[in-house]
Amino acid sequence: MAIFSSAKKDSEKKAAKRVARARMPAHGAAHDIIRAPWFSEKALIATEKGVYAFVVPPRATKADIAGAIQSIYNVKPRAVRIVNLPGKAKALRARRGEGRRAARRKAYVYLNAGDSIQFA
Repeated sequence: MAIFSSAKKDSEKKAAKRVARARMPAHGAAHDIIRAPWFSEKALIATEKGVYAFVVPPRATKADIAGAIQSIYNVKPRAVRIVNLPGKAKALRARRGEGRRAARRKAYVYLNAGDSIQFA
């Protein structure tokens, strides 16, 4: 960087909090969008980094999820990512053949540093 450059140094830049685009759900619809927290070993490790996983319906959008998180937990998410999990074929123990597990959808909600969600 030049001596008289107008660009700021890294130490002079302030970290602005990012906020995901949120669409506030209708009254009482937030709990239909966020069905339950997703508890797995990977999800619990990610909570230390400010990433929380939730079970969401197949038609929920990122904006719907961000608005529901904001209304239920009173925190503004930085970003929302969605994962579609396919159904799996599983062997049945009691009888011959195989059954099918349902397809699921989960959302990873990223929070800004210092924000957290408490599950009671």
